[in-house]
Amino acid sequence: MTLLKRFQALGLDCSPVGLCPGPAQSGYFCSSRGMTVLGWEGCGGIHYGRIRGYGDMVFAVNPMPAGNQYIRPLAHSFRDFLRLLLACGSTTALEQMGDWTREQYDAWLRAPENAVTAEGRAVLSRIAAAFRLTPMEDPFAYVKEVQASFDGGRLRYTDEYYDTLGLERPSRGNPGPPARRECPADIVDSTEEE
Repeated sequence: MTLLKRFQALGLDCSPVGLCPGPAQSGYFCSSRGMTVLGWEGCGGIHYGRIRGYGDMVFAVNPMPAGNQYIRPLAHSFRDFLRLLLACGSTTALEQMGDWTREQYDAWLRAPENAVTAEGRAVLSRIAAAFRLTPMEDPFAYVKEVQASFDGGRLRYTDEYYDTLGLERPSRGNPGPPARRECPADIVDSTEEE
């Protein structure tokens, strides 16, 4: 049994660490084709998952990113993703690291309002014990390395992605998004009520 299946078999409520249950398919315009959602942050449509063709790599998807990427790799494996979660205490820091400097990341971790709750600590303790995991030693450097070495050229998007962003669809021989994109101001979170 894979680590992911063993993790799912634990039946943990990981909401206190930002990995809430939800649908296995995203439904957001910016999710890659072939993505299986592992969990939801609980706000803004941010979700985490694996993408067919990228092995055990774990990605974050943010429909309203601070930077210019909707999909970012976080970990080479689900094991490393759990170790990152143990080190950071929640998915929030993991998802935002791509836009942060080391100083911003350290400040976020030190801020009292970002302290891991008792419920969060209990979840993290169960994860660490169940899989004999230790926190990632330098999560910031690890995530930055994963993101710097990632080639997203094989990511495949739905027609909705191109329509929403007003982009030309790439040819079938080149399934990745164009290098330059325009982001219209009228994109709305599809979970909001109209």
